[in-house]
Amino acid sequence: MTVNSGESAYQVVARELRTAVLSGRFDDGSRLPTEAELARRHGVSRQTVRRAFQDLVAEGLVHRIRGRGTFPARSESRYLRQFGSVEDLMALSEDTRMVVLGPLRRRVDIGVAGRLRLDSDMVYTVDFRRDHGDRPFCVTTVHLPPWAGELLGEVEELAGEGASSSVTVIGLLDRRLEHPISEAEQSITAAGAEREVARDLGCEEGRPLLRVDRTYLDTRGEAVELATSHFLPEYYSYRVRLRRSGR
Repeated sequence: MTVNSGESAYQVVARELRTAVLSGRFDDGSRLPTEAELARRHGVSRQTVRRAFQDLVAEGLVHRIRGRGTFPARSESRYLRQFGSVEDLMALSEDTRMVVLGPLRRRVDIGVAGRLRLDSDMVYTVDFRRDHGDRPFCVTTVHLPPWAGELLGEVEELAGEGASSSVTVIGLLDRRLEHPISEAEQSITAAGAEREVARDLGCEEGRPLLRVDRTYLDTRGEAVELATSHFLPEYYSYRVRLRRSGR
């Protein structure tokens, strides 16, 4: 069991099950592993596995049939991604492909530099679309501080327009950082599809989209990436666990 900082055992089990379901591992309608099987595999109690299953049931990803087991919920041929951690974002490489629309390049952008808390106005930028099968999933513009952009300057997957791969920019970057990515600051707003975004997503101009802005921070609290993505709302879901303070 791969444990990440801040995750409890049941969250780790839920994350790995969620990734398996979303990647289509059980699309043939086969049963998910039982509580006993998962408990042995992960070295946890059945109660821990049961709580993980409860999360997936609440998210609508699986349903449980008494006496038969746990099965994936019907997706009605619809691709829905749920995000609740940095690991979920990196896991996009498992079942989507990145198509470069604008290769990694240097440019001056005062507004982006300010959001990345840079001393200069120079940033590195790459634009891409992410597809699930033959369906556009989102379009994203990633901005990097110059030092981070230089780390990816020789990466073939970001160098040419039309380049297609299963990587994620944060995954490529995280492997090269001295101080790894530890958290992200995020905002989600509604936005109408501008002409270029509509073209790249294959939707009508002005269609309501979800705009997601994320600033990724390393373990020092330094901003290492700013990503702005536009999603068709029927393919995106965001989940977050809220807790009462002092409990």
